[in-house]
Order: sequence, then structure tokens, then C-alpha cells
Amino acid sequence: MRARRRPSPRAAGSAHRRDGAPAPKPAIAVVGSLNIDMVVRSPRLPEVGETISGGEFAMFQGGKGANQALAAARLGARVAMVGCVGGDAFGTRLREGLASEGIDVAHVRVDPEAATGVAFITVDAQGRNTIVVAPGANLRLSADDVLAARRVVATGSVLLVQLEVPLDAIRQAVRLANAAGCQVILDPAPPQPLPADLYPLLSVINPNEVEAQFLTGVTPDDDRSAAEAADRLLARGAKAAVIKLGARGAYLATPQTRGRVGGIPVEAVDSTAAGDAFAGALAVALAGGKALAEAVRFANAAAALSVTRMGAQPAMPRRDEVEAFAASRGLVL
Repeated sequence: MRARRRPSPRAAGSAHRRDGAPAPKPAIAVVGSLNIDMVVRSPRLPEVGETISGGEFAMFQGGKGANQALAAARLGARVAMVGCVGGDAFGTRLREGLASEGIDVAHVRVDPEAATGVAFITVDAQGRNTIVVAPGANLRLSADDVLAARRVVATGSVLLVQLEVPLDAIRQAVRLANAAGCQVILDPAPPQPLPADLYPLLSVINPNEVEAQFLTGVTPDDDRSAAEAADRLLARGAKAAVIKLGARGAYLATPQTRGRVGGIPVEAVDSTAAGDAFAGALAVALAGGKALAEAVRFANAAAALSVTRMGAQPAMPRRDEVEAFAASRGLVL
């Protein structure tokens, strides 16, 4: 029997031009939060008013914006971060940590009068979590800060934003990117009401189940209800909706197509930053020219791999790890 040819590096997911030279890395701008995560393991999540004796404690670099920037960088993109930290040791640690991964932090402003954001996270034996965030300097990010970062916000392939910084800053970033023809992905977390004029500027809105229910009034607990929630988001003007469904994968919808991309079963250790791994991977795949369904498959794999590890930023996988993980499950990315 004739041996099957091994896929070329390009077919396996490496970025190369037809002449064999490496292709330029896709450029992604992230406007969002930077936090220090304080994480404690617990046998279970406590009830209201209850004290539980927990286990291991650790501090990690986090914040939804920084997590997604790191995810995108590790997956092969050229990334610029726009945000705000305090003039303290935590702020220094966050900026230096991102810079060490090759991320442009020139537009991460240091506010000497603010404390850097922190998140207090409890993780149970099943990898589920509760999170309370003290946003600190993240709330100091302004529309003027974003305008000052126009060069990186409006010149990439994709802008990635969340809702842990003031909405005025997010609206400024989305307007700049949209006017420049960049794709815009909004991860609407934590959920809050969105202005009607924001939806038509979004290439993709990417809520999880809780956020989709908040925004649409529909709980996406099966494919029918997920389709209904997605339809409501499209009706408001978003060009595509991708609803993260945890272990069930993700439901995607555009005016032309819809359907669920199944999840990848894993033994979860910590689900804290699964959504951030998903968003970063989705941005990288779309910036690299993948179709939406292909991008969602790639994002599912990155998110599934991330929950097998503790912490937020430490859990973010590199591209070769995602490709090897997918191959071990017989998946084609």
C-alpha cells in the first residue's frame, strides 16, 4: 500500500507564503483590562456566609484584555495591548510580563494615582470558579487613551475588546477600527447593556451562556434556544454571533449560516480563562483568513486545552500545543 504523504507545514497550520518564506504575522489590537489574579483552590464553592478551609494559593497575571492579548500572541499573532495599570508593583509585573511575550505595551498607561486591578478567584474540585474583581486602574482607561493609540487600534487585522474597562473607551476603539476596515470582536464580559449603535459595528459578538441570556433574555441551553439568542443578536446588527457553550462547544450564526461546533471533552482543572483563550484564538484565526466555522474549531481546541491547566495567563497554549492537542483527538484545524 502506498504510504500517505505527511501534510506540509502550511497544511498543518504554520503560516508560510507560496515561496516558502514565513508569512507576516496577523496584527491584532486588544483594548481591555489588566489584573493580578489571586487564586485559591477549594473542595467546593462556599455558600453565602460560609467559610471553607481551602487549599493552594497562587497569584497569576490576568485580566480579560491581557489574557486575550497573551493568547493571541502565543498563537502566532503580532499583538498590541491598550489599557491602564497602577503605579505599583502589580502594574510593573503585568507590563513586563506581556512585554516578555513580545506584546507591544507602549499604550498600557501607568496611572500613579490608581491601584492596579485585582481579581479574587475561588476554584473548586471540578474546575468551576467564582470571581470578584476590584478593577482599580482599569476604570481610568479613557476614550482619549484609545485615541492616542489610534495607530495600533486602527491598523491591525482584528480589534479584540471586552467590557472590563469603561464603555466610552470601548466605543472609541470600535469606531476607529470599524472606520479603518478592521474586523471587530466583542467579548461582552462582564455583561452590561450595550448601546444600540454598537451592534452594527461588530464583526463578531462572542458571549458565553450567561452573557447571551443577559443580552437577549434567552437561555441558550440547547441548539434551538442558542439559535434564538443568536438571531436576536444578529437582528440588532452584529454581523456574526458566536455563543460559547462550555463543554458543548460553541453555536455560530451569520445571516447565511448557523450551527453548533461541538466541544472537545477534557478533564477540567481550572476554567478561569477558557473564554479568553477562545477569544484570542478566534481573533488569530479570523485575522489569518480562516472562515468563521474553521476559526471556531480552532478556538474550541485552544479553550479546551487551557482548562487542563491552572491559572489564567499560564494556561494560554502556544500554537504548536493546540495543533498537537487537536491531532491527538483526530481533529483537523
